[in-house]
Amino acid sequence: MSSIIENLVSPAPIKTPSGLGEQASIVIVPGLNKLLADVFVLYIKTKNFHWHVSGPHFRDYHLLLDDQASALLATSDLIAERARKLEGITIRSIEEILALCRLAENRQDCVEAKDMLAELREDNVKLVAYLRALHEVCSANADVATTSMIEDWIDQAEQRIWFLLETAR
Repeated sequence: MSSIIENLVSPAPIKTPSGLGEQASIVIVPGLNKLLADVFVLYIKTKNFHWHVSGPHFRDYHLLLDDQASALLATSDLIAERARKLEGITIRSIEEILALCRLAENRQDCVEAKDMLAELREDNVKLVAYLRALHEVCSANADVATTSMIEDWIDQAEQRIWFLLETAR
């Protein structure tokens, strides 16, 4: 597994002039790759729950979870592209995602709808904490572009938290 992580932080053969310097890439790209892994896991979990939700509010939950999954998938592309702009290598396999992610999968056969919403809410709360920590790293390295993107992603995650909270009331 260590070779996987080492490959993710090695500079790409093509240099993209960001003006940040090599040190910024060395400390920011690994954080972006962990974030990317977490977003993929949250995306898959959200789609899993979207596919398997049932009950009296099926349609509302089904549509909400599909919207949230689509937003997560779009974010994953932005994260990976930002890592590449910083001269980094990004995730290439499911194995790498599982090695880097901090959020847990859900493989249960049956999950009550209210528990699905609660679990996704808590995962988004964790994601916000990870985003804030990465924001500090980017800010300390004068990476205003990544900090700006992270601020948007925090807002999006907080909106998901709010919707999941209010939907479960």
